[in-house]
Amino acid sequence: MEFRQLQLFLAVMEFSSVTRAAEKMFLSPGAVSLQLHNLAADLHTELFVRSGKCLVPTPAAMRLAEHARSVLAQVRRIEQEFANDPLTDHRPFHLATGATTLIHRLGPPLRLLRKKFPQTPIEITVSPTEEMVDGLLDRRFDLALISLPFAQANLDLVPLFEEELLVLKPSPQRVSGWHVGVIQPAELASASFIFYPKRSNMRTIIENFLRDIGITPRVIMEADDTEAIKKLVETGFGYSILPESALRGRPRFFQTFRVHDRKLVRTQALAMARSEHRRALTESIARFLQSALAARQP
Repeated sequence: MEFRQLQLFLAVMEFSSVTRAAEKMFLSPGAVSLQLHNLAADLHTELFVRSGKCLVPTPAAMRLAEHARSVLAQVRRIEQEFANDPLTDHRPFHLATGATTLIHRLGPPLRLLRKKFPQTPIEITVSPTEEMVDGLLDRRFDLALISLPFAQANLDLVPLFEEELLVLKPSPQRVSGWHVGVIQPAELASASFIFYPKRSNMRTIIENFLRDIGITPRVIMEADDTEAIKKLVETGFGYSILPESALRGRPRFFQTFRVHDRKLVRTQALAMARSEHRRALTESIARFLQSALAARQP
């Protein structure tokens, strides 16, 4: 028994005529009759009897029709589940991003994304880069916005923009406005730092930069959250190095600096697991976010 035979059988059930069923299925009446004969032989039963010009289904045909409709409905559900058209792919879409990027970069682009794909359930996971990469590789995430550099060969990357990382120094007075000063490496050599945890890709980027200028930082505290680190700096516990986008805004109790004659940047990129069968929706959303985020760059 074949799937195509069930389709032809149901067409004959619908029209009570081989000729009309053949027209619907774009086949010759002879081809339809042959498939019905083979199906009846496979099932060892009679499916139709002739009454004048019409074919009348037997009780066995009525039972088969019930099963066949269920099988065809399940096949259609499977086809829809694995459809690779971004306009009809309404399966949940899993996007991962870092907290700082979500808060300071992704608000307007995500609002536009939801308007463009209103029928697609979009799920957001907030994680550090290394956890996002793990999620991409085991297919829990479709797309992630990560920080580079990150050594991983099994990703396809779409670079978006560079973001400067600045030194934060506690200030006894409230600081208003936006000014980035210059700090000497010697001051950093004697400073105490509050950094992201050692497992963090951001921590690796920062420590590699400091190592290049001959500094081994004295780390006295660690925190996963950028806002928590800012608050610890503001309350005088130590220095830190954080993304520039998280530092603008309301008056604060820290000053911002870049190292003399050096600039520390991270590259933000969209990442996808390398695959020959990637969802077309993933490619479409990646292009959309790339355009939306580029439009927001100064």
